[in-house]
Amino acid sequence: MALLRTVSGFLLGASALLLAQSLAAKAEDRALLVGIGTYESLPEDMHLHGPKNDVKAIEALLTGTLSFRPEAIRVLTDDKASREAILSSVNDWLIAGTAPGDRIYFYFSGHGLQVKDVSKDEEDGMDEALSTYDIKAGEADWTNVILDDDLEVLLEKMKGRAVTLVIDACHSGTISRALSADRLSGTSGARYLPRPFAKASKVTRGLRIDLGVIDKPAELTAGGVTAWSAAAPYQVAWDDVRLPIEDRHGVFTSAYVAGYKPSESDGNSNGLVSNAELFQYVTTKSKDYCSAQENCDNLDPQLESVPDTLGTSVAKPEPYKTEQTATVAGQQQSKPEPVYQEAKIDAGAAPVYVDANPVAAIGDIIGKADTGDVTVSLDTGPALKKGQAFKVSVTSKYDGHLVLLDVNDQGVATQIFPNEMAQKITPLSAGSTLIIPDDYYGFDFEADGSGENVLVAIVVSDDLDLRDVAPAAQGLNAELDARRKLSEIVAKLQKAWTGDTENRGLRWSLGTLKYTIE
Repeated sequence: MALLRTVSGFLLGASALLLAQSLAAKAEDRALLVGIGTYESLPEDMHLHGPKNDVKAIEALLTGTLSFRPEAIRVLTDDKASREAILSSVNDWLIAGTAPGDRIYFYFSGHGLQVKDVSKDEEDGMDEALSTYDIKAGEADWTNVILDDDLEVLLEKMKGRAVTLVIDACHSGTISRALSADRLSGTSGARYLPRPFAKASKVTRGLRIDLGVIDKPAELTAGGVTAWSAAAPYQVAWDDVRLPIEDRHGVFTSAYVAGYKPSESDGNSNGLVSNAELFQYVTTKSKDYCSAQENCDNLDPQLESVPDTLGTSVAKPEPYKTEQTATVAGQQQSKPEPVYQEAKIDAGAAPVYVDANPVAAIGDIIGKADTGDVTVSLDTGPALKKGQAFKVSVTSKYDGHLVLLDVNDQGVATQIFPNEMAQKITPLSAGSTLIIPDDYYGFDFEADGSGENVLVAIVVSDDLDLRDVAPAAQGLNAELDARRKLSEIVAKLQKAWTGDTENRGLRWSLGTLKYTIE
């Protein structure tokens, strides 16, 4: 009898294993694309023309660059995108159809809005929400919408997957009290629904800045979510009204799709388009559009993820062709080609790719181009001998707070500034040169090690507190992980600035200098 129980237990265990393997075999990458331009109960002037084209562009991106199988993509548009249809597709298609390690991609193009918070978990008393085809105006608020609370519950169930959330809509923290339906309508291209019966009043600026449809970004991004939003919570996302009506796209979606091409956004020309490079590209394109439109004050796309993802590729990099260079002896020698390596950001999520060269990867992490606004130089020139004394000079076109890092080819960073030896040094003044070390330090820098290094100078013009990521106490002493430290700094620089009356992106500049030690 004991033997029988053992055999039965074995068979039951084997059956469970086979069932688990069968379920795992059915799991796969999944995408859900939602585009809503027409609405059951909204007037025609609140309809949008871009969403139907947006979902086609995203679908082509997924099946092409991102290697999703066509049958792994579900598309809901207009009357197919009711509240029930969207939520059931997220549950049955995205969550039940995937397992840890798979990719999930959720895209929404349409109106964003706000409704009164009934769960009492919002500081401003309002819930951000996504519109649905069957949205309705109640006596005082919208009904049949998808709340940020709804999405947070669903995203929690996706832990362990590599989740990309892309929202081409807006979710303003205060704009619903500032703009009326008369000013915002579908014909003007605004992707925002003011609250029913809202009346225009003096425009106020919100102090609450978080991801448009996620109130707890830290918890969710730590679980594997990378979330893109077309605008900061106090801003309006737009259809591109420069295009003919039938050809319109969301301004954000158009830039986001184009930015996947290395020819468009690969700032350091290593063939890898990183999240930071794509973010910088869509930000630039969004601001270009906004500056040419009368009703667009500011447009700052948002990226929420763990800092470590900034330097990772948005897609698997294409193989490189080796270039040939002639040596002095006339022989052909292969130029080293970029090498990528797999990285794991989350234990259960799909692998990502980074440039294996820590110095080359700096551009991927920062994303922003060195436009000469900050100049970095060595008094000895860029070629040093081991043991040689040197000084670093930094000059900025703008006032600001300096963070200066030295990164070697082993991926180790030293924070040169700020440091505790320079406590009396004031912030940089425009046009003035800061020399490190000066006589106040009482010592010289000496070149150590060998190989290629890069100095990275970041000057932040806004009064942003960076002490949590670049404390003076770690200056000149600690050996830092260059990728992680730079990622932490840049992640803070990507946040929207609300420290004055003009809500906008943070103002910061970059300067770099490569040098060698022999």
